[in-house]
Amino acid sequence: MAKTNFQYEKRQKELEKKKKAEEKARRKLEAKNNPKPADGEEGAEGEEPEADDADDATDAPAQPQ
Repeated sequence: MAKTNFQYEKRQKELEKKKKAEEKARRKLEAKNNPKPADGEEGAEGEEPEADDADDATDAPAQPQ
C-alpha cells in the first residue's frame, strides 16, 4: 500500500492560505480605493454622471453646417 504524501498535502494547504490572504488583501485595497457611498448618497452620486452624459448627447447634436 502507498504511503500518504503529507508534504504535498501541507504544501497545498499553505498555497490555499496564501491565495486567500492575497484575495483578501486585494479586496481590502479595492474597498479603500473605491469607497461605497453612504446609504443616503447612493442615488446622488451613482446616477449623476449617467444623467449628465445623456443630457450632453441630446442638447448638442454633432451636425456640422
